[in-house]
Amino acid sequence: MAHSQQNDSVNRKRTLEEVSVGAERSKGVSRMGGAVGGTELGQGELFRAACCNLGESFVANPSVDVNYNDAAVGARQIKLLGLSGQYVQMLTENLSMGSGPATPYLLGYVPGSWMKSIQVSKGTASVKQGYQSITGQIDVEYIKPRDEQGFNINLYGDSRLKSEGNLMGNLHLNDRLSTIILAHYEQDFAHHDDDGDLWHDWPAIRQLNISNRWMYVHGHYIMHAGINFLDESREGGQLVDGLAVPFRALVDNRRAEAYMKHAFLLDQEHNTNIAFLANVSHHRLDGGFGNTDHPEDTGYKVCYYTNGFDALTSQLMLEHDFDDIHSLSTGLTLSADRMDEYLSSFTAHRSPQDITPGLYAQYTFSPTYHFTAMAGLRADHSSLFGAFITPRLHLKWMVNDWVTFRASSGEGYRTTYPLAEHHYLLTSGRTLDIALDPIQEQAWNTGISGAFTIPTGTRNVLVNAEFYHTTFLHQAVVDYDSDPTAVTIADLNGNSFSSTFQIDASSDIVEELNVLAAFRYNLVRCSYGGVLMEKPLQSRYKGLLTLSWKPMMGLWQVDLTLQLNGPGRVPHYIDADGTLVTDEEFPAYLQLNLQLTREFRHLSLYIGGENLTNYRQPNPIVNAADPWSATFDPTLIWGPVHGIMAYAGLRLKL
Repeated sequence: MAHSQQNDSVNRKRTLEEVSVGAERSKGVSRMGGAVGGTELGQGELFRAACCNLGESFVANPSVDVNYNDAAVGARQIKLLGLSGQYVQMLTENLSMGSGPATPYLLGYVPGSWMKSIQVSKGTASVKQGYQSITGQIDVEYIKPRDEQGFNINLYGDSRLKSEGNLMGNLHLNDRLSTIILAHYEQDFAHHDDDGDLWHDWPAIRQLNISNRWMYVHGHYIMHAGINFLDESREGGQLVDGLAVPFRALVDNRRAEAYMKHAFLLDQEHNTNIAFLANVSHHRLDGGFGNTDHPEDTGYKVCYYTNGFDALTSQLMLEHDFDDIHSLSTGLTLSADRMDEYLSSFTAHRSPQDITPGLYAQYTFSPTYHFTAMAGLRADHSSLFGAFITPRLHLKWMVNDWVTFRASSGEGYRTTYPLAEHHYLLTSGRTLDIALDPIQEQAWNTGISGAFTIPTGTRNVLVNAEFYHTTFLHQAVVDYDSDPTAVTIADLNGNSFSSTFQIDASSDIVEELNVLAAFRYNLVRCSYGGVLMEKPLQSRYKGLLTLSWKPMMGLWQVDLTLQLNGPGRVPHYIDADGTLVTDEEFPAYLQLNLQLTREFRHLSLYIGGENLTNYRQPNPIVNAADPWSATFDPTLIWGPVHGIMAYAGLRLKL
C-alpha cells in the first residue's frame, strides 16, 4: 500500500480497485493518495442525486460548480478555481473527452449510470496526460466489461416531463475476453415557460448515446477498445404558438469516436510496463439561430452555423520503478485537430489544422513513506504555434498519519477555437467580434493544501484547506464590458488571474450520518478594454452543507444538499428601454436539494426534489420581447433558470 502511494495514476488506480472489493468507503468520496492530490467520487456519491449525466454529478461537491451559459441552447460548463470549465482537462479513463464545438455540451455526453467513478484534481496535473491542464483535471471511469456480469436498467422522469432510460449489460465471453453495451436515451416531452416571457426556460433535448467497449486480458497483456455514437438535438428559443415569426435556437450534434489501449507488463517486480493509447473522434454540429421557420422573410435575421471537427490523440508510454525510491515515466505523444467551420453571417469557411507531436519525462522521488516529489517536463511542437515547454512540480509531505501537506506549481497550455466553443453567443443581439483563428492560451498555476484528521472521541473530523492562484499570460477573453452593444473574444490585453481559497470539513457524526460543510472564496480579475475588472457572472463565494443519513442498515438513505451562492457582477448591457447598465450585481441565493432512496436486493427506488427554495434568476433574458433588436441577450445567466423540480427513478440490477 505504501509503495503504491509513491507512484502516479497507474498504481494508484490499481490499489483503489483492490480496496473497493471490501471497503464501503470507496463507493463514496475518498482521497487520492499520490503526489497529485484530489478526490475520487464513487457510485455511492454519484447516486446521492439524480445524476443524469456528468454535469449533474457535482451537486454535493464543494469544489466544482455547474452553470448554464445561456437560456437558448442550454450550453453548460463547470467552474473550478473560479474559472470556466474549458481550463479543466476533461478525460475518460486518461483519454481526451473532446474539444472544439463539443465543448459547451460535453457534460451532457456522459450518462450518470455509465460512470463507475470520477477523479477530480486541482491545479496542474501530471505531464503524462498532456499540457492542457490549467486549473485541474476530471477523469471519468466507466463501468468495465470485466466487472461483475449482469444487466442494469436505470429509468428517470421528472416534473418537467423529461424522461430518460439507460441500459447496461456486460458479458464475459471467456476468462480472457469480455464486452459491455451501454445505451442511453433522453427526451423532453414538454416546453416550459414558467416566467411568462414566451421563451423556453431551457431547451428541449433529445439524445441517443450508445457505446460498446471490449477488454482482453491474457498473461501480461491487457487490451481495452471501444466505439461510441451520439445523436442529439436541442430546440430552444421563443415558443412557436401564437408567434408568426418566432426566434428559434436549433442545434444538432452528431458524434462518433473510437479508442484503444494496449498495455504490456514487462517486469512486475519493477512495475516496468509499456502502453499505447489512442482515440479518434468526429463531431458535426449544425445550428440555426433566429428566423429558421421562415428564412425567406428577410425582415428577420437568421444565422446558420456548421462545424465539422476531427481529433486524434495518441500516446506511447514507458514506466519503470528503479527501486522503492526512484521511478520514471516517459513517452511520446501526437495530437491532431482539423476543423471545417462555416458561419453564414460572416460568410467564412476555413479549415485550420493543428498537428502537435510531443515528448515527456516524469521523475518521482520517494526517499521515505512520508515524502514524495514528482517533477515533470514535456516539450511539444504545434504546427500553428511552434514549440513550447511545459514544466510541472508536485510535492507531498505526510507529517504523520493525521497531517498531510501538498504543493504544486506548473504551466499549462490550451488551444481554443473561439467561435466553435462559444457559438451559443450567436443567439445574442449584440454585434459579434470573435477571433476566427485559434488562440493558444497559456497560464501558470500554483497551489498549496493541507489535509488534517482531527480525532473527536470515537469519530474523526477530516479537514481540508487549500489555496490556488492562476495567472494567465495568454487567454481568449470574452468581453461584454468594453462595448455594451458587442461581444468580443480576443487574446488577453492586460492582466488576468484567479485566486481561490477553500476549507471543508466532513465527519460521520454517528455511524449512520455523514456531514460535510465547506466554504470557498473566489477572487477573479481580468482586463476588459484595458481596465482590470472583476470577472462577471461569477459568485464571489460559495457555502455548502450536505447531510447523508443511512438508517436501517443502509436500506434507506436521505441526502440533503444546501448551497449558498454568493453575489457577483453582471457585465455591462443595454436594457430594453435603452438604459446603459454598468454597475449591476446579482444577489446571493440559496438552493436546497433533497433525495430519498430505498434499497432492495436488486433494486433501488429514489425520489427527490431540486431547487426546493424555488429561487430563479429574474428576467434571465434581456429584452425577451424583442429578440430581433440589438439589446436582446439570453447569455447573461448567473443563477437557476427553473424553479422547483421533482423527480423519481429506479435502478435495477439483474
